[in-house]
Amino acid sequence: MADRGVDLSALPKEVRDQLAELDLELSEGDITQKGYEKKRTKLLNDVLPPAPSASSSQAAPPSSSSRYRERRSRRTHRSGGTRDDRYRSDIHTEAVQAALAKHKEEKMALPMPTKRRSTYVQSPIETRTPPDSSSGSDDETSQVHPNLQSPDSWINRTVQGSSTSSSASSTLSHGENNAPPPDVTAVAPPSRGPWVDLPSNAIVRGMSRGQSRSSMMETADGVPVNSRVSTKIQQLLNTLKRPKRPPLSEFFTDDAEEIVEVPQPDPNTPKPEGRQIIPVKGEPLGVVSNWPPALQAALARWGATQGKSPALTALDITGKPLYTLTYGKLWSRSVKLAYTLLNKLGTKNEQILKPGDRVALVYPNSDPGMFWVAFYGCLLAEVIPVPIEVPLSRKDAGISQVGFLLGSCGVGLALTSEICLKGLPKTPTGEIMQFKGWPRLKWVVTDSKYLTKPSKDWQPHIPTANTDPAYIEYKASKDGTVVGVAVSKVAMLTHCQALTQACNYCEGETLVNVLDFKKDMGLWHGVLTAVMNRIHTISVPYAVMKACPLSWVQRVHVNKARVALVKCRDLHWAMMAHRDQRDTSLASLRMLVVADGANPWSVSSCDAFLNVFQSHGLKPEVICPCATSPEAMTVAIRRPGVPGAPLPARAILSMGGLSHGVIRVNTEDKNSALTVQDVGHVMPGALMCIVRPDGPPQLCKTDEIGEIIVNSRAGGNMYYGLPGVTKNTFEVIPVNANGVPIGEIPFVRSGLLGFVGPGSLIFVVGKIEGLLMVSGRRHNADDLVATALAVEPVKTVYRGRIAVFSITVFYDERVVIVAEQRPDASEEDSFQWMSRVLQAIDSIHQVGLYCLALVPANTLPKTPLGGIHISDTKQFFLDGNLHPCNILMCPHTCVTNLPKPRQKQPVGVGPASVMVGNLVAGKRIAQAAGRDLGMIDDQDLVRKSVSSPFFFYLSGVAVSTATCVQLHKRAEKIAAALTEKGSINTGENVVLLYPPGIDLIAAFYGCLYAGCVPVNVRPPHPQNLAATLPTVRMIIDVSKAACILTTQHLMRTLRSKEAAASVNIKTWPTIIDTDDLPRRRPPQIYKPPTAEMIAYLDFSVSTTGMLTGVKISHAAVSALCRSIKLQCELYSSRQIAICLDPYCGLGFVLWCLASVYSGHQSILIPPFELESCLSLWLSTLSQYRIRDTFCSYSVMELCTKGLGTQTELLKARGVNLSCVRSCVVIAEERPRLALTHSFSKLFKDIGLSSRAVSTAFGSRVNLAICMQGTTGPDPCTVYVDMKSLRHDRVRLVERGAPQSLPLMESGKILPGVRVIIVNPETRGPLGDSHLGEIWVNSPHSASGYYTIYGEESLQANHFNTKLSFGDPQTLWARTGYLGFVKRTELLDASGDRHDALFVVGSLDETLELRGLRYHPIDIETSVSRAHRSIAESAVFTWTNLLVVVSELCGSEQDALDLVPLITNVVLEEHHLIVGVVVIVDPGVIPINSRGEKQRMHLRDSFLADQLDPIYVAYNM
Repeated sequence: MADRGVDLSALPKEVRDQLAELDLELSEGDITQKGYEKKRTKLLNDVLPPAPSASSSQAAPPSSSSRYRERRSRRTHRSGGTRDDRYRSDIHTEAVQAALAKHKEEKMALPMPTKRRSTYVQSPIETRTPPDSSSGSDDETSQVHPNLQSPDSWINRTVQGSSTSSSASSTLSHGENNAPPPDVTAVAPPSRGPWVDLPSNAIVRGMSRGQSRSSMMETADGVPVNSRVSTKIQQLLNTLKRPKRPPLSEFFTDDAEEIVEVPQPDPNTPKPEGRQIIPVKGEPLGVVSNWPPALQAALARWGATQGKSPALTALDITGKPLYTLTYGKLWSRSVKLAYTLLNKLGTKNEQILKPGDRVALVYPNSDPGMFWVAFYGCLLAEVIPVPIEVPLSRKDAGISQVGFLLGSCGVGLALTSEICLKGLPKTPTGEIMQFKGWPRLKWVVTDSKYLTKPSKDWQPHIPTANTDPAYIEYKASKDGTVVGVAVSKVAMLTHCQALTQACNYCEGETLVNVLDFKKDMGLWHGVLTAVMNRIHTISVPYAVMKACPLSWVQRVHVNKARVALVKCRDLHWAMMAHRDQRDTSLASLRMLVVADGANPWSVSSCDAFLNVFQSHGLKPEVICPCATSPEAMTVAIRRPGVPGAPLPARAILSMGGLSHGVIRVNTEDKNSALTVQDVGHVMPGALMCIVRPDGPPQLCKTDEIGEIIVNSRAGGNMYYGLPGVTKNTFEVIPVNANGVPIGEIPFVRSGLLGFVGPGSLIFVVGKIEGLLMVSGRRHNADDLVATALAVEPVKTVYRGRIAVFSITVFYDERVVIVAEQRPDASEEDSFQWMSRVLQAIDSIHQVGLYCLALVPANTLPKTPLGGIHISDTKQFFLDGNLHPCNILMCPHTCVTNLPKPRQKQPVGVGPASVMVGNLVAGKRIAQAAGRDLGMIDDQDLVRKSVSSPFFFYLSGVAVSTATCVQLHKRAEKIAAALTEKGSINTGENVVLLYPPGIDLIAAFYGCLYAGCVPVNVRPPHPQNLAATLPTVRMIIDVSKAACILTTQHLMRTLRSKEAAASVNIKTWPTIIDTDDLPRRRPPQIYKPPTAEMIAYLDFSVSTTGMLTGVKISHAAVSALCRSIKLQCELYSSRQIAICLDPYCGLGFVLWCLASVYSGHQSILIPPFELESCLSLWLSTLSQYRIRDTFCSYSVMELCTKGLGTQTELLKARGVNLSCVRSCVVIAEERPRLALTHSFSKLFKDIGLSSRAVSTAFGSRVNLAICMQGTTGPDPCTVYVDMKSLRHDRVRLVERGAPQSLPLMESGKILPGVRVIIVNPETRGPLGDSHLGEIWVNSPHSASGYYTIYGEESLQANHFNTKLSFGDPQTLWARTGYLGFVKRTELLDASGDRHDALFVVGSLDETLELRGLRYHPIDIETSVSRAHRSIAESAVFTWTNLLVVVSELCGSEQDALDLVPLITNVVLEEHHLIVGVVVIVDPGVIPINSRGEKQRMHLRDSFLADQLDPIYVAYNM
């Protein structure tokens, strides 16, 4: 395009306007892209010198400015009412664009989030929403003017791969992929159902431990090949290379107060230098002889003497007068209502309302007449009116807070009109709905026909104004609570007198009121002061303004009104529509009161309005901005000026200075300037000071911004019913720099921030409730809205609706911006707009945004007049109920108070280490041992043959049973087949491929009889061959198996076409099916020459995705079986139930070995059977009265989730678990305390003892280290400090302490086992309660890894390791798990104090971040608590970024809600910034047969772009 590299700000204003006009046409679809580019190029070519190569003979378009203006005004009118520019300022727009232009050179590619198409469903804009449902209210934010440059000039288009990913394209199907290495992890399991053991990228334990697990798919710079995800992560890393602003100083310390990095004060921070401010006094309040003694008296006077004089004219929806209420009618109706309220509501003797009672007034904005009558009727009856908004539904924004107001004011009665009552939401029985949080209300209709005329002798009592409350005005505070400000009768009267004097009101004037007449300026001027001065008020409701934005200007013209009360919004709407009315005249106005003139952005509205309407007779001096607050009422108002007098000056302030609370005239950087206009002088009879907004009310200096406080008889008196809060607001006594009070008169806090300028003019720069305190600097929410709106929002933001608020995360406020997105906005445009807003706010306000969210149009909660309800929006955001359609988190930029990363000190080990340094002298070495194992009688399992039966359980019936004799015979048949069919030699490896069952056990012993080494392998899952068969193939290849024993069915599967798609089926070793073998006996039964010979190989995939095979010798098998027998007292008379997978680890030992060794009966239940019959395991325990049972966490979780709600049903079926003495969970991980506790609690009702559930612990090097057993003390639980744990220290804390983590003992140490806690770096022993690696010495440790490489060093490193000092003779095996030993107060069987072993987590799995050690499970636990829709989560790191994957169990529209919640919780609880948040479907996180998450496999799938995520957010 022609404008590449053109500085648009240098172009003439008219050309810029025409360009903006073109942009608007394009965004609204009135012009094609081609036509747009053509016209744009033409425009630019006319004003720019022609490029040397271009032909310079292009004809200039006939662009007469008059025609342009006409077209522009036509367009402006067409979009009238839908877009308004309250925050627009041409200067600021230019400043924003200049700031963005600076970023143009950076060429920073931001990674665009990946989103599944279905997630992005725009909710249709509800048809019932009025055409402007926007810009209605008090704090409404609205759209910026089309006078903005095109985004093309600044948006860099370097986002790579940012096309929105659809489900199809997010799989790895890009054409440019070269053939990737063969990957066994190609497809993630489709559902959680079939558990799958998946090694990560074919890495076998046997490669050196230091090698990166993902080294197979990485290129040299650490970025994996062929992956779109990694390109995005690379982009993300590039965004994070930018330095953060404050430099981080000192070291990390542990206590909560000291966690946070406190930024050192910047010596260049501007500080206030002026003298202390002197209170500013308003002119004295004059005494006029005919002022009434009370406001009711004024009404009585006008009702009697000027009965025909008009008091109020109401308009219909088209803007035509509907009715006029005269002062006579107003008086008579108010008296009737007062009489009815006091005398006619209850029975004859009972008076329901007494003077001083509070009554709610519920009237719509379109019915001012009824409200006036109700308000004055209450005043005459001396009851206190509490005007509130009409409730429309139970889900209105802030509805329960209005209930809090009514409750705190003790309201029991509500007045309303008949029409309004009919429109209130009803229950099916026709009663008015009970709104959430509201007290029970009695509703009274106040239409004339229902009122009783008082008797001749009844007159309302009108006392002289006193300090009793006259009315209560509601006020919503920053946190959403609604309180009532009580205004006394004398304050109400004095305020009317002060306004009369300040505004120079005269009797009989006409006033046009566009404001809400229930509160604030609309009530004070339009209802109260108007009656005092017999003014004729014309009330223009909000609904009329939406239908006809010019109605108020027409009313001024028709009625020759002298005064008009408006907001900036109304000025805009009138400008939009003014072309319709060429003949309107505003010459009659002597005062145009701008109610929100205190908003710094009002100055541009006032200027623009004057610009347009000066030709219609509007005089510059009539514009009167004012500053008000519910507590202090009118604080200041600009007096109507004298014609020809110079207009007041403006202040151009530096935003940087403002953020530090000081006034600095902006000179150097015009980009960050704020222009503010004065709001006139202090009110008559008032005294004003400026005090510091936080801390004690210390007087500010003259060049300091502070809160305006006022002392006046005309102000609020208290928050009704809330004495505690009242004192801090209504009884403030300012103090000087030394803390000494400056007097005794109390001031009222106004909630406005400002300063006193030259000539005692008051300037307001913002409100306390819009103040965001970030890192000690103040930012005004309105200023941020204005900047966001100056970033070309036409294509993105719906009607300029933007909410800005702050949330507290990690000890500081964080800025959040939420905007409504236009229904037709493209993903690309929205993302670009968001990234530009980030840059603009960063440049202009020097503050980082924490989160920027776009929600579908019309979905943010609204205030009654259509504005955004900020506190509800904030609550939705924090609760995860906002449902954004786009979100951008930038925690890296704005979280600058993280502690400094820890630098680990090099550890040197010397001979004195035992005395000093690593072990403090006198401290017990952290070691523990089980009891003595005694003599191991039988080294040989083969000769055991007892007649105890095995049961094999399936679907509730015993499918097959076998005694040891029957097993022996079946094993003999298999041994004979091996020697005959397979011609197997002694010592060769044989793979057993069986479903769980007796066949598997028989095949195992058959191999032992034949003298070969069994390798037990989980069979492939028939529905998921592609994912599971490669693992089987890999184990067969790695173990160099000479033969495969299997069933007929599985043999067919191995040779099927489906199998051929995943592996080469032609190269299987000999396959023998053992279903129908002839009755043969082997020539002899093999007996191993030494007990050290290998009995079997145990292959398993670890959670880190490593395939590891360990060698288990005959000696180890016997020692392990004896150890378990002693610990669990497994005598031959016992029955035990086992619900475990029989393929590796302790599960295999219990299935195949322990029963034969100990001679007890085993009931075997395959875990997958529970999927079809959940109660199978529990009902078996009950039926056979089992004392001891073994299960896995996945089984326990299935029962907890599936049967937790059905305990009554189980009870009815007769299931009783009181027989269960021990239920041991077999695992290789930290005990899952929450799961075991909930299991115990849930099934307590069917007799399960709370002491029954315990855990076991084993590892690859030693299959069983701990198991609870039957005799030892109960497992104990301790609470450790998580912060210390990250430093590899253990600090015990009390239960419930912040940052505490409960850890349960992993069971008692087995007989014959010794453990010691060792520093993994120095290999020196550690002291009691120190965190280190668990090393084990035991006769049943594995002999070593079985690998195809046979790396001796690795084997020595893990299986035969010696301590570097202390006891250098003993050989230890390294478990690879971190834990600690703690001596408890409990006694063990021998009477000694019991040493408990606590497992914290796998060393391989820990995440090293910021120099600290994190355990994934801790972060995952926090994440799972963040939102009810998170089913499961897993974390891993990638190039120093923390990636969180969460499964979404709710609807897809919740997906984006999770991103900020996950980021918040990890930052709060773990002091880590999440780099990438991935939201996926349930069942995507792979889980192995033991119920452990396979995080490395998940990581590889993510990087290979195989997860098909719902949403991926890259936190910048």
